[in-house]
Amino acid sequence: MSMTSVFTAPLPGAQRDVALFGEAMTLFIADETGPLERVETFHRRMAGAEINVAVGLSRLGLRVGWASRLGADSLGRYLLAELQKEGVDCNRVVCDPAQRTGFQFKGRVDDGSDPPVEYHRKGSAASLMGPDDVDAAWLQSTRHLHATGVFAAISATSLAAAHRTMDVARAAGRSVSFDPNLRPTLWASTEVMRTEINRLAAKAHAVLPGLEEGRLLTGEDSAEGIARFYRAAGAQLVVVKLGPDGAYYDDATAGTGHVEGFPVARVVDTVGAGDGFAVGVISALLEGRSVPEAVRRGSWIGARQVQVLGDSEGLPTRAELQAAGL
Repeated sequence: MSMTSVFTAPLPGAQRDVALFGEAMTLFIADETGPLERVETFHRRMAGAEINVAVGLSRLGLRVGWASRLGADSLGRYLLAELQKEGVDCNRVVCDPAQRTGFQFKGRVDDGSDPPVEYHRKGSAASLMGPDDVDAAWLQSTRHLHATGVFAAISATSLAAAHRTMDVARAAGRSVSFDPNLRPTLWASTEVMRTEINRLAAKAHAVLPGLEEGRLLTGEDSAEGIARFYRAAGAQLVVVKLGPDGAYYDDATAGTGHVEGFPVARVVDTVGAGDGFAVGVISALLEGRSVPEAVRRGSWIGARQVQVLGDSEGLPTRAELQAAGL
C-alpha cells in the first residue's frame, strides 16, 4: 500500500509533519500502592493524550507541533519546558496569566489493572479554547493532523475547536487520524459522547478505536463489525486495538487482517498504551510503510509502554525502534 492512499504524501516546504491540539496536564504519580488519599509522596510527570503522541512522534524524529493553552503558573511552565526538551514545537501554545493549568493524580497498582486517576481540569486554560484558537495557516503548513476525543470532551468550545481543526485539515487536503480515547466522565451522557465522537470520526481518514470503545460507540460486538461501521462512515483505514491480542485492521487498499500482539512479562501501568499505539501507526504510515507494518509497530510500542510507570516514559527513540527491527 502506498502512503498516499491514507496519509498525505510528503509536502515540499511543509513546516511540520504532524500537528496536534489538546490539553496537557501536570501528572502526580503515587510512589506507593493504595488509595490516593493515603499516599504521602508523588513524583511529577506530564499527562495528556495529545502530548503523549506528540512526544512519541518527536522521539522518532518527526517534526511535531502542539497547540494549546496553559496557565502562566508553575505547572504550565513545567509542561512547556518538558515538551520543548522533547523537541515539540510549542510556538502555538498560549500561556494565559488569567487562567490555570490542569493537573491530575494517578495511583499505583501492582496487579496489571488500570490505575485510579483523579482529574483536576475543570475550567482549565485549555478547556477555554475555541474555534478562534485554531490557526488555519499553521495547520495548513503541516502534513498531518492527529486528533483525539479527549480535547473534544473537555468543554463545548473545545468540541467546536476540534471540529474546526479537522475541517481545516481536510479542506487543505491534509490527512487526519482520530483516536476516540473516550473519557465518559467529561461528557453530559453516554449518548452525547457516542454522537459527538462518531461525528468527529466521520471526518478522519484513519480511526483507531479500542475494542471496548468501539463496542460502546457502534453497537457492534466484533472488531470486524466496528471496522465496517467506521469504513461505512467514510474512514479509509480503521485499526481496532485488541490489547494483548494485537489489532485488527480494515483498509481501503490493503484489505483486512490481524496483527498479533507482543508478549508482556508484567504490566506496570496501562495508561498511555493507546497513545503509544497511535505513535507507531502514524509514524509508520507517514514513512510509507504498509498497513500491517504500521499496526505491528503500534502494537510493539503499546506493549512497551505498559511495562513502565508513566504516560509517555516507555515511548522509544528512533534508535530503539531500529534496534527492534521496526
